[in-house]
Amino acid sequence: MKDGSADMHFKIKLVFSDELVCFLQKKPKSNEVFCKIDRKRSIKDIIESKGVPHTETGRIIVNGKDVDFHYIPEGPQTIGVVHAIPPFDVTAPTVLRPSPFPEIRFIVDVNVGKLAQLLRIIGINTLYSNSYSDREVADLAETDKRIVLTKDRGLLKRTKVVFGRHIRSINPYDQLTEVIGFYGLKGPFTLFAICLQCNVPLCHVEKQQILHRLRPKTKKYYSLFFSCPKCEKIYWKGTHHDHIAKRLISLGVNMAEAQRPFFT
Repeated sequence: MKDGSADMHFKIKLVFSDELVCFLQKKPKSNEVFCKIDRKRSIKDIIESKGVPHTETGRIIVNGKDVDFHYIPEGPQTIGVVHAIPPFDVTAPTVLRPSPFPEIRFIVDVNVGKLAQLLRIIGINTLYSNSYSDREVADLAETDKRIVLTKDRGLLKRTKVVFGRHIRSINPYDQLTEVIGFYGLKGPFTLFAICLQCNVPLCHVEKQQILHRLRPKTKKYYSLFFSCPKCEKIYWKGTHHDHIAKRLISLGVNMAEAQRPFFT
């Protein structure tokens, strides 16, 4: 018996928004790409076969109406593929992603590892390990409902990855402001609210309890300390704090008033 797929021989035209053209495998002269269809294929599969990860797509439009990733073209037509437009709200349901995330949390892969530390520095829950495989990142993104940040397009094409961002910037601080802007993270942010190693909230600790672990100058000049309940690493507002705060403020990052350095 025939399932009808043998009779499918037609072309569709994909019209990509300008921001997605950079992902196309064969760089077109315009943002229009023609695709031969000879079997039943979801629009998600078709778009990704051209090089665009589904995570970069914000809307798919057919005949003026939004369709989801499961849509199957059944004849010649023009399909608009629109990029995810910032500020991109992962907590709001859309046609493409009807099951939003309850909150913004990230998982970062090894090729933008320094970004993970900066996100933790400003207090944003971020999973990271340089030992994670792509499969592990995708699995954790699915089970923990986390947004994947990476430069790996293949990782972003994995079905388990619902939300993700292909990081454009090179410098880690630029990557941070890119993420803040794209996801509309307003702050104000608090420095060193979570452990940079364990990604868990820090707890206030009395100086007398950790006095034996402090260096002489730290004992003399600092009185407010925090500790990680997991690894017991100690944090305090030293010169490194002011240096990072100044850098972030210069980039337009909204810092909590108490986190601002004495001289900005």
